[in-house]
Amino acid sequence: QVQLVESGGGLVQAGGSLRLSCAASGLPFSRYAMGWFRQAPGKEREFVAAINYSGDSTRYTDSVKGRFTISRDNAKNTVYLQMNSLKPDDTAVYYCAPGTSGSIYSSFDAWGQGTQVTVSS
Repeated sequence: QVQLVESGGGLVQAGGSLRLSCAASGLPFSRYAMGWFRQAPGKEREFVAAINYSGDSTRYTDSVKGRFTISRDNAKNTVYLQMNSLKPDDTAVYYCAPGTSGSIYSSFDAWGQGTQVTVSS
């Protein structure tokens, strides 16, 4: 059974930074891509970033390019999301998810409980 535990969220002022972590268990972590998604109040869950199984390929949604960095530590079964220059529009619950393959273009179909990120103006 896949378990995903996100942490690192909180309240931050606009322009600030946060680093999210997601610890995964119950799957061969180093074989699968990992993704970060977010869901703001009243909106659908949206893709934020993905990293391939080895960590040498990434992709981002346009709104976070240049501000967010996804990374992973396969020895720790953990994926990270470094978020800089945060904006109020980044306010959401952030979720990590394993891909169904090792590619950054994988689909994602399992979710953790999420961690709340709130950016004040």
